[in-house]
Amino acid sequence: MSSTVREPKFNEQGLVAVVVQDDATGQVLMQAYMNREAFDKTMSTGKCHYFSRSRSRLWLKGEESGHFQEVRAVYLDCDGDCVLVKVKQTGGACHEGYESCFFTQIDPKGRSARVVGKKVFDPKQVYKKI
Repeated sequence: MSSTVREPKFNEQGLVAVVVQDDATGQVLMQAYMNREAFDKTMSTGKCHYFSRSRSRLWLKGEESGHFQEVRAVYLDCDGDCVLVKVKQTGGACHEGYESCFFTQIDPKGRSARVVGKKVFDPKQVYKKI
């Protein structure tokens, strides 16, 4: 049996959740949202575009940092309400300078947290406008 889901199902706000994974290592890099325009641009250009909920605008990952995401594969979950994009990541994916946005590990028993990720750039140098 094959899936008939071929397009994302955008929610009431016109968005779909996106999980981004490094194609070479399998590491989860980030989670973001796409609207229809971001999804279409991602598919047509081969570079990840997202919709910023805080800025209410489309953005190309890497437009400020130069840390682009080159699309290697795109998957939909069985319901079509989540997209998985496997990418070749240039530089770090996280705006805080880490390889992945998931750089903090929480101990479920003690609720303590520690940084386990690798910092790959200095955000103060990359985002000089901030």
